[in-house]
Amino acid sequence: MTQRRLHGVEFDAKSFARGNCLNKWRVKSLDSILATAEKKSLTRSLGAFQLTMLGIGGIIGTGIFVLTAEAAQLAGPGMLISFVLSALVCGLAALCYAELAAMVPVSGSAYTYSYATFGEILAWIVGWALVLEYAVAASAVAVGWSGYMVGVLDNFAGIKLPAELVTGPYAGGIINLPAVVIALAVTWLLVLGTKESATVNSVLVTVKVAALAAFIFLAVPAATADKFEPFLPLGATGAIGAASIIFFAFVGFDAVSTAAEETKNPQRNIPIGLIASLAICTVFYMLVGAGVIGSYGAQPVFGPNGEALQPGSPELVAQCKTFAEATLPVVCSNEALAHVLRAIGHPGIGNVLGLAAGFALPSVVLM
Repeated sequence: MTQRRLHGVEFDAKSFARGNCLNKWRVKSLDSILATAEKKSLTRSLGAFQLTMLGIGGIIGTGIFVLTAEAAQLAGPGMLISFVLSALVCGLAALCYAELAAMVPVSGSAYTYSYATFGEILAWIVGWALVLEYAVAASAVAVGWSGYMVGVLDNFAGIKLPAELVTGPYAGGIINLPAVVIALAVTWLLVLGTKESATVNSVLVTVKVAALAAFIFLAVPAATADKFEPFLPLGATGAIGAASIIFFAFVGFDAVSTAAEETKNPQRNIPIGLIASLAICTVFYMLVGAGVIGSYGAQPVFGPNGEALQPGSPELVAQCKTFAEATLPVVCSNEALAHVLRAIGHPGIGNVLGLAAGFALPSVVLM
C-alpha cells in the first residue's frame, strides 16, 4: 500500500482517492447553503414586477420572432395547440422552480437545487448542462437576429448582403456573418464587464412587447376563417412535433429563479414572477400565432412529390427558392412577423418591427 507524506503527515493514497471520490457525491445541506448565502448575500431589491419583467425578457426572444415559421412547417394552423402544450409543460416546470426557489432563496438555480438533493457530481453535470443550454440558446437568438437585420438592411437601406454570408453551410451558404458579429459584440461587452440592470431590462422588454402588440393590433383584425383550414395538415403528430420546437420559445423563464437571492420576500415574489411571466407570454404567443395564421396563412410547404419537408432541411430551403417574394410562404421567411405585416399592407410598420427585433434580440443574447 502506497504511503506518502504531505506537510509532514503520512497518509494512504488509495484511501485518500477513494474518500475524495465519495466526497463528489456529498450533499450540501440546506442550512449550510442558506448560511453561506447569508454571509455573501446580494442586496434584496427585486419585487414581483421586476421578476415578471425579467421572466418576460428571458422568454420573449427569437422563439416567437423566428420559430413561428418552423412550427408552421410542422403543424400549420395547429401550432396554436402546440403553444398550449408547450405552455403546460413549462408551467409544470415553473411550479417546481417556484417551490424550490421558495425553499432555497439563493442564487444558483438548478445547480444549487441539485447540490442540495443529489450531490456535488450531479450538480456539476447540471451546471454544465445549463451552460450548454444557454450557449445554444444564445447562438439561436444570434441567427434569428441575423434574419431580421438582413431584412431591415434590405428594406430600409436597399443593401442586399450576399446569401453566402447570411446563411450557414446547411442552407448552401458559407457563414452567417451577422450572427457571428453580434455574438462577438456581446461577448466583448461582457468581457468589459457590462451589467444589465433591471431598469434597462424593463425598457428592452417594453420594446419587444410593444412590437408584438403592434403586430397583434394589425394582424388579428385581418384574420379570416378560411386561413385556418386545414387546421392539422400533418395530423396530431405534427402539432406535437411543433410543440417540441415551440418549447424553445419559452426557455428563459428559469432566469427568474436565479435572481432569488436578490428578491424581496422570495417565497411570495418568485412564484408570482414565474407564473405571471409564463401566463403573459403564452397569451402573447397565442395572439401572435392567430395573427400570422389568420391574416396571411401558415400552411406547410411540401416537396415536389407532395412529401412533408422538415424545418431547416436543405430540401425545404430549395423548395422555398421556387416562390416569388410576393407569394413567399411564412414558413420560408427568416423574419416571419415582419414579412406578414409587409404582405398584408403595412410595409412601414413591418420594417419598424424588424428594427425593434434587431434592437431587442441582442439583449436576450446578453442575458
